Amino acid sequence: MRSPKAPPVIEMRDVGKVFLAGAIENHVLTDIHLTIGRGEFVAIAGPSGCGKTTLLSLMGLLDVPTRGELRFLGESTAHAGAGQRAVLRNAHVGFVFQAFNLVPDMTVADNVALPLTFRQGVGRRERMERAAEALASVGMVHRMRHLPGQLSGGQQQRVAVARAVVGEPAILLADEPTGNLDLRNGEKVMALLSGLHAQGTTICMVTHDDRFSAAAERTVRLLDGRVVDEATFRQLQHEAESGLDERRTLEIFP
Repeated sequence: MRSPKAPPVIEMRDVGKVFLAGAIENHVLTDIHLTIGRGEFVAIAGPSGCGKTTLLSLMGLLDVPTRGELRFLGESTAHAGAGQRAVLRNAHVGFVFQAFNLVPDMTVADNVALPLTFRQGVGRRERMERAAEALASVGMVHRMRHLPGQLSGGQQQRVAVARAVVGEPAILLADEPTGNLDLRNGEKVMALLSGLHAQGTTICMVTHDDRFSAAAERTVRLLDGRVVDEATFRQLQHEAESGLDERRTLEIFP
């Protein structure tokens, strides 16, 4: 008998996000329809300010949509309170940030083990064993007793990836993971993410760099808070750049 197909990790239907500044509404995301299946590697690409990080925050249950439906692992999150979302995040979501976000006065091993401290029934010995395994998977187990300040930027990001996967999450969300790195270290981090994906990890990565979005299986283009197809994205991007060039010319030669 065939087992039922597992639901997607993320399902968004007609999702919108509005931020209020006094009486002014800022529509950051509009009419988002997006599905991320298990084992996928999806890139969210687009220019700065187009809503990429906000979209990732919704996926990671750090924020809630203003409208529409968000389903996580097949379950609606419409009525999940802050506490329920925190439990789901800790159990099923791994985060990698542009700024690494490592605790400076904790060792590398303790930084990686940190998400496990909030899980019931996981003692310190098990946390350290799992942290060592995660660090080994990113080639950093030999630095587990060092402090973050003793590592290079590329090494810190590897530690951040280990922290993200130590709890075996359903999805790894990476927000501009190469943004603070030079090209060489950025490529190393991308190779690391590609390796994790090859092992079955579901990854959604925000980036504005087409060199790195090419590592994903598919790329979702975001422009002015909306998902657009590739042709539309390129056309609107060209029009925006042409308009900017024209404005610059008028400023120089009024």
